[in-house]
Amino acid sequence: MKQILVIYTGGTIGMVKDAKTGSLHPFDMSRIYEALPVLRELPCVLDSYRFDPIIDSSNMKPEYWVKLACIIEENYEKYDGFVVLHGTDTMSYTASMLSFMLENLGKPVVLTGSQLPLGMIRTDGRENIIGAVEIASSETVIIPEVCIFFEDKLYRGNRTTKINSEYFEAFYSGNYPSLAKVGINISYKKHLFADMPSNKLKVYKKLDDNIVIVKIFPGLKEEYLKSILSMNGLKAVVLETFGSGNAPTEDWFINCLRDAIDRGIIIYNVTQCKAGAVVMGHYETSTMLAQIGIVGGYDITTESAVAKLMFVLGNYEDKEEIYRMLNTSLRGEITV
Repeated sequence: MKQILVIYTGGTIGMVKDAKTGSLHPFDMSRIYEALPVLRELPCVLDSYRFDPIIDSSNMKPEYWVKLACIIEENYEKYDGFVVLHGTDTMSYTASMLSFMLENLGKPVVLTGSQLPLGMIRTDGRENIIGAVEIASSETVIIPEVCIFFEDKLYRGNRTTKINSEYFEAFYSGNYPSLAKVGINISYKKHLFADMPSNKLKVYKKLDDNIVIVKIFPGLKEEYLKSILSMNGLKAVVLETFGSGNAPTEDWFINCLRDAIDRGIIIYNVTQCKAGAVVMGHYETSTMLAQIGIVGGYDITTESAVAKLMFVLGNYEDKEEIYRMLNTSLRGEITV
Protein backbone atom coordinates (compact mmCIF):
# COMPACT_ATOMS: atom_id res chain seq x y z
CA MET A 1 0.00 0.00 0.00
CA LYS A 2 1.38 3.38 -1.02
CA GLN A 3 1.69 6.01 1.71
CA ILE A 4 0.42 9.44 0.63
CA LEU A 5 0.56 12.69 2.59
CA VAL A 6 -2.25 15.16 1.89
CA ILE A 7 -1.15 18.71 2.75
CA TYR A 8 -3.93 21.27 3.12
CA THR A 9 -2.66 24.84 2.83
CA GLY A 10 -6.07 26.47 2.52
CA GLY A 11 -8.38 27.46 -0.31
CA THR A 12 -11.87 26.72 -1.54
CA ILE A 13 -11.42 22.95 -1.79
CA GLY A 14 -11.20 22.49 1.98
CA MET A 15 -14.33 24.44 2.88
CA VAL A 16 -17.55 22.72 3.92
CA LYS A 17 -20.98 24.06 4.86
CA ASP A 18 -22.10 24.07 8.48
CA ALA A 19 -25.35 22.09 8.71
CA LYS A 20 -26.87 24.54 11.22
CA THR A 21 -25.69 27.97 10.08
CA GLY A 22 -25.08 27.33 6.39
CA SER A 23 -21.76 29.16 6.60
CA LEU A 24 -18.53 27.73 5.21
CA HIS A 25 -15.71 26.62 7.48
CA PRO A 26 -12.45 24.65 7.00
CA PHE A 27 -12.81 20.89 6.83
CA ASP A 28 -10.86 18.67 9.21
CA MET A 29 -8.57 16.83 6.78
CA SER A 30 -7.94 14.05 9.29
CA ARG A 31 -11.52 12.99 8.48
CA ILE A 32 -10.99 12.88 4.73
CA TYR A 33 -12.13 9.24 4.54
CA GLU A 34 -15.48 10.28 6.04
CA ALA A 35 -15.96 12.99 3.45
CA LEU A 36 -14.80 10.80 0.54
CA PRO A 37 -15.28 7.09 1.45
CA VAL A 38 -14.34 6.07 -2.09
CA LEU A 39 -10.72 6.90 -1.27
CA ARG A 40 -10.63 3.66 0.73
CA GLU A 41 -10.85 1.82 -2.59
CA LEU A 42 -7.48 3.16 -3.73
CA PRO A 43 -4.28 1.20 -3.01
CA CYS A 44 -2.93 3.72 -0.53
CA VAL A 45 -3.06 4.99 3.02
CA LEU A 46 -3.65 8.69 3.50
CA ASP A 47 -2.24 10.89 6.23
CA SER A 48 -2.89 14.59 6.43
CA TYR A 49 -1.16 17.79 7.45
CA ARG A 50 -2.95 21.12 7.75
CA PHE A 51 -1.39 24.57 7.77
CA ASP A 52 -2.18 26.38 11.00
CA PRO A 53 -3.56 28.84 10.31
CA ILE A 54 -4.73 27.92 6.83
CA ILE A 55 -4.13 30.62 4.24
CA ASP A 56 -6.10 32.00 1.37
CA SER A 57 -3.98 31.49 -1.72
CA SER A 58 -4.14 35.23 -2.41
CA ASN A 59 -1.93 35.61 0.67
CA MET A 60 0.68 33.16 -0.61
CA LYS A 61 4.27 34.40 -0.19
CA PRO A 62 7.83 33.02 -0.15
CA GLU A 63 7.83 32.06 3.55
CA TYR A 64 4.87 29.74 2.93
CA TRP A 65 6.66 28.18 -0.04
CA VAL A 66 9.64 27.46 2.21
CA LYS A 67 7.31 25.94 4.81
CA LEU A 68 5.68 23.71 2.20
CA ALA A 69 9.04 22.57 0.82
CA CYS A 70 10.23 21.79 4.35
CA ILE A 71 7.13 19.66 5.06
CA ILE A 72 7.85 17.62 1.94
CA GLU A 73 11.54 17.33 2.85
CA GLU A 74 10.80 16.20 6.41
CA ASN A 75 8.35 13.55 5.21
CA TYR A 76 10.06 12.56 1.97
CA GLU A 77 11.37 9.17 3.10
CA LYS A 78 8.13 8.23 4.85
CA TYR A 79 5.73 8.80 1.96
CA ASP A 80 5.51 7.66 -1.66
CA GLY A 81 3.79 10.78 -2.88
CA PHE A 82 2.27 14.09 -1.85
CA VAL A 83 -1.05 15.78 -2.65
CA VAL A 84 -1.18 19.51 -1.91
CA LEU A 85 -4.64 21.08 -1.55
CA HIS A 86 -4.27 24.72 -2.51
CA GLY A 87 -6.34 27.72 -3.58
CA THR A 88 -6.50 28.14 -7.33
CA ASP A 89 -5.55 31.82 -7.59
CA THR A 90 -1.83 31.30 -6.95
CA MET A 91 -1.57 27.56 -7.53
CA SER A 92 0.55 27.98 -10.68
CA TYR A 93 3.00 30.19 -8.77
CA THR A 94 3.31 27.60 -5.98
CA ALA A 95 3.70 24.68 -8.38
CA SER A 96 6.38 26.58 -10.29
CA MET A 97 8.27 27.53 -7.15
CA LEU A 98 8.17 24.01 -5.70
CA SER A 99 9.55 22.63 -8.95
CA PHE A 100 12.66 24.78 -8.51
CA MET A 101 13.00 24.27 -4.76
CA LEU A 102 12.77 20.46 -4.99
CA GLU A 103 15.79 19.38 -7.01
CA ASN A 104 16.15 15.66 -7.87
CA LEU A 105 12.50 15.04 -6.99
CA GLY A 106 11.76 11.35 -7.46
CA LYS A 107 8.18 11.21 -6.23
CA PRO A 108 4.93 12.85 -7.37
CA VAL A 109 3.90 16.14 -5.81
CA VAL A 110 0.39 16.84 -7.10
CA LEU A 111 -1.35 20.13 -6.41
CA THR A 112 -5.09 20.38 -6.76
CA GLY A 113 -7.98 22.55 -5.64
CA SER A 114 -11.49 23.41 -6.70
CA GLN A 115 -13.73 26.17 -7.98
CA LEU A 116 -16.52 25.17 -5.58
CA PRO A 117 -16.10 24.13 -1.92
CA LEU A 118 -15.92 20.43 -1.13
CA GLY A 119 -19.16 20.64 0.84
CA MET A 120 -21.29 21.89 -2.07
CA ILE A 121 -23.45 19.59 -4.20
CA ARG A 122 -21.79 20.29 -7.57
CA THR A 123 -18.27 20.67 -6.25
CA ASP A 124 -15.40 19.83 -8.55
CA GLY A 125 -13.28 19.24 -5.46
CA ARG A 126 -14.43 15.65 -5.07
CA GLU A 127 -13.16 14.45 -8.45
CA ASN A 128 -10.03 16.59 -8.22
CA ILE A 129 -8.99 15.07 -4.89
CA ILE A 130 -9.79 11.52 -6.00
CA GLY A 131 -7.87 11.96 -9.26
CA ALA A 132 -4.87 13.59 -7.57
CA VAL A 133 -4.65 10.83 -4.94
CA GLU A 134 -5.06 8.08 -7.53
CA ILE A 135 -2.25 9.52 -9.66
CA ALA A 136 0.04 10.10 -6.68
CA SER A 137 -0.50 6.52 -5.47
CA SER A 138 -0.31 4.74 -8.82
CA GLU A 139 1.21 1.27 -8.49
CA THR A 140 2.58 1.28 -12.04
CA VAL A 141 3.47 4.90 -12.84
CA ILE A 142 5.70 7.29 -10.91
CA ILE A 143 5.72 10.92 -12.04
CA PRO A 144 8.88 12.52 -10.59
CA GLU A 145 7.83 16.15 -10.73
CA VAL A 146 5.54 18.83 -9.36
CA CYS A 147 2.19 18.73 -11.15
CA ILE A 148 -1.25 20.28 -11.11
CA PHE A 149 -4.28 18.03 -11.48
CA PHE A 150 -7.48 19.81 -12.39
CA GLU A 151 -10.63 18.91 -14.31
CA ASP A 152 -9.40 15.48 -15.47
CA LYS A 153 -5.99 16.67 -16.68
CA LEU A 154 -2.54 16.44 -15.16
CA TYR A 155 -0.15 19.24 -16.08
CA ARG A 156 3.51 20.00 -15.45
CA GLY A 157 3.07 22.58 -12.72
CA ASN A 158 5.58 25.14 -13.96
CA ARG A 159 3.89 25.26 -17.36
CA THR A 160 0.45 26.29 -16.13
CA THR A 161 -1.59 29.47 -15.88
CA LYS A 162 -5.01 29.98 -14.35
CA ILE A 163 -7.27 31.24 -17.14
CA ASN A 164 -10.80 30.97 -15.75
CA SER A 165 -12.45 31.92 -12.47
CA GLU A 166 -15.96 30.73 -13.36
CA TYR A 167 -15.73 27.33 -15.08
CA PHE A 168 -14.21 24.12 -13.81
CA GLU A 169 -11.56 24.01 -16.53
CA ALA A 170 -9.49 26.65 -14.78
CA PHE A 171 -5.92 25.90 -15.88
CA TYR A 172 -4.12 26.00 -19.19
CA SER A 173 -0.74 24.81 -20.40
CA GLY A 174 -0.23 26.48 -23.73
CA ASN A 175 3.32 25.36 -24.45
CA TYR A 176 3.46 21.82 -23.04
CA PRO A 177 0.96 18.97 -23.40
CA SER A 178 -0.85 17.49 -20.43
CA LEU A 179 0.99 14.62 -18.74
CA ALA A 180 -2.14 12.52 -18.24
CA LYS A 181 -5.86 12.53 -19.02
CA VAL A 182 -8.43 10.94 -16.75
CA GLY A 183 -11.44 9.29 -18.33
CA ILE A 184 -12.70 5.75 -17.86
CA ASN A 185 -9.01 4.96 -17.54
CA ILE A 186 -6.02 7.20 -16.82
CA SER A 187 -4.03 7.74 -19.99
CA TYR A 188 -0.43 8.59 -19.06
CA LYS A 189 1.98 10.20 -21.54
CA LYS A 190 5.15 8.77 -20.08
CA HIS A 191 7.40 10.22 -22.78
CA LEU A 192 6.56 13.68 -21.45
CA PHE A 193 7.55 12.96 -17.85
CA ALA A 194 10.72 14.33 -16.30
CA ASP A 195 13.52 11.77 -15.98
CA MET A 196 13.93 9.91 -12.71
CA PRO A 197 16.79 11.52 -10.78
CA SER A 198 20.02 9.69 -10.01
CA ASN A 199 20.81 11.79 -6.94
CA LYS A 200 19.05 12.42 -3.63
CA LEU A 201 16.45 15.10 -3.12
CA LYS A 202 17.93 18.55 -2.49
CA VAL A 203 15.67 21.25 -1.07
CA TYR A 204 16.49 24.93 -1.56
CA LYS A 205 15.15 27.28 1.11
CA LYS A 206 16.52 30.66 0.09
CA LEU A 207 14.35 32.88 -2.10
CA ASP A 208 14.88 36.51 -3.09
CA ASP A 209 11.67 38.40 -3.85
CA ASN A 210 13.25 41.70 -4.88
CA ILE A 211 11.60 41.52 -8.29
CA VAL A 212 8.67 43.15 -10.09
CA ILE A 213 6.49 42.43 -13.10
CA VAL A 214 6.19 45.17 -15.71
CA LYS A 215 3.52 44.66 -18.33
CA ILE A 216 4.03 46.64 -21.52
CA PHE A 217 0.92 48.33 -22.86
CA PRO A 218 0.13 51.05 -25.42
CA GLY A 219 0.51 54.38 -23.63
CA LEU A 220 3.07 53.26 -21.05
CA LYS A 221 4.60 56.45 -19.64
CA GLU A 222 8.27 57.15 -19.13
CA GLU A 223 7.74 58.38 -15.57
CA TYR A 224 5.91 55.18 -14.63
CA LEU A 225 8.64 52.93 -15.95
CA LYS A 226 11.45 55.01 -14.46
CA SER A 227 9.86 54.98 -11.01
CA ILE A 228 9.59 51.20 -11.03
CA LEU A 229 13.11 50.59 -12.30
CA SER A 230 14.55 52.96 -9.70
CA MET A 231 13.02 51.12 -6.73
CA ASN A 232 15.49 50.60 -3.90
CA GLY A 233 16.76 47.02 -3.76
CA LEU A 234 15.26 45.93 -7.08
CA LYS A 235 17.24 43.05 -8.59
CA ALA A 236 15.15 41.72 -11.47
CA VAL A 237 12.18 42.49 -13.69
CA VAL A 238 9.80 40.17 -15.49
CA LEU A 239 9.05 42.23 -18.60
CA GLU A 240 5.78 41.11 -20.20
CA THR A 241 6.08 42.08 -23.85
CA PHE A 242 3.85 41.76 -26.90
CA GLY A 243 3.74 38.67 -29.14
CA SER A 244 7.12 37.02 -29.61
CA GLY A 245 8.90 39.48 -27.34
CA ASN A 246 8.20 42.83 -28.95
CA ALA A 247 8.22 46.22 -27.22
CA PRO A 248 8.32 49.94 -28.08
CA THR A 249 11.44 51.16 -29.90
CA GLU A 250 11.25 54.74 -28.64
CA ASP A 251 14.55 56.08 -27.30
CA TRP A 252 13.24 56.83 -23.80
CA PHE A 253 11.99 53.26 -23.39
CA ILE A 254 15.23 51.62 -24.52
CA ASN A 255 17.28 54.05 -22.43
CA CYS A 256 15.26 53.27 -19.29
CA LEU A 257 15.92 49.57 -19.72
CA ARG A 258 19.58 50.05 -20.63
CA ASP A 259 20.17 52.21 -17.53
CA ALA A 260 18.57 49.56 -15.33
CA ILE A 261 20.73 46.81 -16.84
CA ASP A 262 23.83 48.97 -16.34
CA ARG A 263 22.91 49.17 -12.63
CA GLY A 264 22.88 45.37 -12.45
CA ILE A 265 19.15 44.73 -12.76
CA ILE A 266 18.21 41.58 -14.66
CA ILE A 267 15.38 41.99 -17.16
CA TYR A 268 13.63 38.78 -18.23
CA ASN A 269 11.54 39.04 -21.41
CA VAL A 270 8.30 37.02 -21.23
CA THR A 271 5.43 37.07 -23.71
CA GLN A 272 1.97 38.25 -22.63
CA CYS A 273 0.45 35.52 -24.81
CA LYS A 274 -0.84 32.35 -23.17
CA ALA A 275 0.90 30.25 -25.82
CA GLY A 276 3.97 30.84 -27.92
CA ALA A 277 7.48 32.01 -27.15
CA VAL A 278 9.78 34.99 -27.01
CA VAL A 279 12.17 35.00 -29.96
CA MET A 280 14.59 37.84 -29.44
CA GLY A 281 15.45 39.58 -32.72
CA HIS A 282 12.68 37.90 -34.70
CA TYR A 283 11.20 41.34 -35.35
CA GLU A 284 12.88 44.75 -35.35
CA THR A 285 10.88 45.65 -32.23
CA SER A 286 12.77 43.06 -30.18
CA THR A 287 16.20 43.35 -31.77
CA MET A 288 17.17 46.35 -29.63
CA LEU A 289 16.11 44.51 -26.47
CA ALA A 290 18.59 41.76 -27.24
CA GLN A 291 21.33 44.26 -28.03
CA ILE A 292 21.10 46.01 -24.65
CA GLY A 293 21.28 42.74 -22.68
CA ILE A 294 17.71 41.70 -21.93
CA VAL A 295 17.34 37.96 -21.32
CA GLY A 296 14.83 36.11 -23.49
CA GLY A 297 12.45 33.86 -21.58
CA TYR A 298 11.59 31.54 -24.49
CA ASP A 299 8.16 30.01 -23.74
CA ILE A 300 8.22 30.37 -19.95
CA THR A 301 5.02 31.50 -18.22
CA THR A 302 4.96 34.64 -16.11
CA GLU A 303 4.29 32.52 -13.01
CA SER A 304 7.30 30.34 -13.69
CA ALA A 305 9.48 33.35 -14.55
CA VAL A 306 8.66 34.93 -11.19
CA ALA A 307 9.49 31.70 -9.36
CA LYS A 308 12.67 31.08 -11.33
CA LEU A 309 14.03 34.57 -10.68
CA MET A 310 13.32 34.33 -6.94
CA PHE A 311 15.03 30.94 -6.90
CA VAL A 312 18.20 31.83 -8.80
CA LEU A 313 18.62 35.19 -7.05
CA GLY A 314 18.24 33.52 -3.67
CA ASN A 315 20.78 30.77 -4.30
CA TYR A 316 23.35 32.10 -6.77
CA GLU A 317 25.47 35.25 -6.84
CA ASP A 318 27.53 35.03 -10.01
CA LYS A 319 25.74 37.04 -12.71
CA GLU A 320 27.03 34.89 -15.57
CA GLU A 321 25.76 31.76 -13.80
CA ILE A 322 22.36 33.38 -13.22
CA TYR A 323 22.07 34.39 -16.88
CA ARG A 324 23.05 30.88 -17.94
CA MET A 325 20.38 29.35 -15.70
CA LEU A 326 17.71 31.71 -17.00
CA ASN A 327 18.50 30.47 -20.50
CA THR A 328 18.51 26.82 -19.40
CA SER A 329 15.61 24.49 -18.69
CA LEU A 330 16.14 23.58 -15.03
CA ARG A 331 12.89 21.70 -14.36
CA GLY A 332 11.27 21.48 -17.79
CA GLU A 333 9.88 25.02 -17.51
CA ILE A 334 11.06 26.14 -20.95
CA THR A 335 11.57 24.58 -24.37
CA VAL A 336 15.09 25.25 -25.63
